[in-house]
Amino acid sequence: MHYEYETQGVCSTLIDFDIDSESKITNIRFTGGCNGNLKAISKLCEGMTADEIAGKLAGNTCGFKPTSCADQLAKAVLEAKAGL
Repeated sequence: MHYEYETQGVCSTLIDFDIDSESKITNIRFTGGCNGNLKAISKLCEGMTADEIAGKLAGNTCGFKPTSCADQLAKAVLEAKAGL
């Protein structure tokens, strides 16, 4: 299933990815944000489950912000998993 998540409080505006019935995440793409860092996060998380991604990235902050693009990805994959 393809999933799109509108981010809040970060430079990236949208995260989209595919999630399968076992909650494996693939084809992660960020719209906006820090291009190089977000490409790296996407590559590192490719094929991980929603729980694995959330376990590593949830709570990560960016500067003085209470969230980050990585934290938003964690929220997005958990939301997508809940909808399976």
